[in-house]
Amino acid sequence: MAKNHTRYIFSMGELKRKDNSIAFSNEKGNFYLPIEETRELYCLNEVSFNTKFLDFIAKAGITMHIFNYHGNYSGSFYPKEYLISGELTIKQSLAYVENRLTIAKSIVLAIAANIHETLYHYYRHDKKELKPYLDWLKNDVSALLSVCAKIEQVLFVEGQIWNRFYDSFRHFLPEDFVMNKRVKRPPDNPINALVSFGNTLLYTKTISAIYHTHLNQSISFLHSPEEGRFSLSLDLSEAFKPVVVFRTIFELVGRRRISVEKHFDKSLNYALLNEDGKKIFIDAFEERLNETFMHPRLKRKTSYKNCLKLDGYKLIKHIVEGKEFAPFCLKDKM
Repeated sequence: MAKNHTRYIFSMGELKRKDNSIAFSNEKGNFYLPIEETRELYCLNEVSFNTKFLDFIAKAGITMHIFNYHGNYSGSFYPKEYLISGELTIKQSLAYVENRLTIAKSIVLAIAANIHETLYHYYRHDKKELKPYLDWLKNDVSALLSVCAKIEQVLFVEGQIWNRFYDSFRHFLPEDFVMNKRVKRPPDNPINALVSFGNTLLYTKTISAIYHTHLNQSISFLHSPEEGRFSLSLDLSEAFKPVVVFRTIFELVGRRRISVEKHFDKSLNYALLNEDGKKIFIDAFEERLNETFMHPRLKRKTSYKNCLKLDGYKLIKHIVEGKEFAPFCLKDKM
């Protein structure tokens, strides 16, 4: 399955180099992927490969994201960082020490603004029950953040935003997809399965976007810069969750393109998308991510995918030049 230089592999099999192509082999035969038309590989099943293959895709600048048989994200492989800057890493570290709260608050404000813009569509279409939450997002979140003096307080406000957001689903989603509470690892119902899968896809897209900037993936501001994860990708993906992940989910569920009976694994209590469900979700996710619109400042068409990288450049401008960091805003399309 190919989507805008991204290749998704759903079957068990083996990846290897064949001349100047990526060869995928399974019981159905051999399939070839042109190396020059591939920027990302997603292995969504048990796939084997060797170091010779990794060296081949590394030299081609291809990022590979690996999921296990049950669809859980295992990790990412990307080539040696070719843009990493020691000077910027030092300044990024200083920004963490001196300016973490400001950057973290900017991210949370963007989450609130983009959730508001996403849900306002339903409010306009007669879901008036959303008004108290929309008013809170618009009028109260900024005031709450302004008095936060510690990162824990900022995270508490962020948690309130997401919890109220999940609670709002009952006003406009079918009963099968109402969320009682957010459960991440592992998901325990269909809506949690969709959210977890969508958030993971967005996280991996952000990893790939940051790879093509000078930023250090491990130095983050809202999320704790822990070992063993690309925490800056968690930061920069946050503002795009309402825009890309949740608008995709709401459209698929609202138009009944995804159903509990047809597209979830019954043996796992409907808490995991089956292969057909993943294909439908990925198709809609990629379509949303690559949707183009006029960027008001650049005066040219761009996509949400490109805006992920642009947010990385905005952060660099803030770190190096002290310019205000304002993550992507859906209303302003920038």
